Amino acid sequence: MDMSENNNKIGVVFNPDVNNPYPILQVLEQTLSNKGIKPEVIALKDMKYGFDFVFAVGGDGTILHTAKFYAMSRTPVLGINLGRLGFLSQINSDEIENAVDKIFQQDYTIEKRMMLKSGEYVSLNDFVIKGISSTRSSRFVVNIDGKFVCDYIADGLIISTPTGSTAYSLSAGGPVLYPMLDAISIVPICPHTLTARPLVIPADEKISIQTGEDEENSLSLIVDGADIIETDNTIEIEKSKYTAHLALLEDDDFYSVLRNKLHWGISPKRVQE
Repeated sequence: MDMSENNNKIGVVFNPDVNNPYPILQVLEQTLSNKGIKPEVIALKDMKYGFDFVFAVGGDGTILHTAKFYAMSRTPVLGINLGRLGFLSQINSDEIENAVDKIFQQDYTIEKRMMLKSGEYVSLNDFVIKGISSTRSSRFVVNIDGKFVCDYIADGLIISTPTGSTAYSLSAGGPVLYPMLDAISIVPICPHTLTARPLVIPADEKISIQTGEDEENSLSLIVDGADIIETDNTIEIEKSKYTAHLALLEDDDFYSVLRNKLHWGISPKRVQE
């Protein structure tokens, strides 16, 4: 897409509940206006289709929801961070003018990030499965493509995309996956055995998780850390046919994000400095 064309429709999605986004919105609107484009600014709950490019202003949750929504229309999304870590965002509030210049110079790439689906629900980061009781561990029976894999006795399971591998999955001891890998990780939460380890599988395999408890017990499904759904005693998860389109600036690669935002491979002494 040629951003220099003034007939492009640009959307700005913001989360009104995250750290007073209005001064940032004003700067972004003015910067785009200087380029001859008047963007349409909409709240997260009012998202709609019809844009050629979308800026998402908020934390990682805002960017997750925005990228998932616009996956169906294949619209590129660039995140502006107003949250804490901002792992999915590309720029901070003081970098808006430089970022807009890069977008208009087409000095950016679009990464198509795989997503997962379970029934009608879609996740860009992860699905978290837990037993119906939050006060004790549960037994989870995992099958992949109809083949029995193992029983996990744990507080839950995290089924993660490569994008989500640096989120909850990482905190639970899961591996970091390069974002463009076509793979899914299965990570137990606080397993009750030393032999329970994370598992990485090809993305085209279907995962089935059943409760190993009484058949009347159900499971809960948490979608990208937000929506919590009570299901029956079986959950099936597979790769979604849709991909999220994240706009990435040329000078920001995955490894630099690991270093800058997670202090990857940096000694504690250097972090303190």
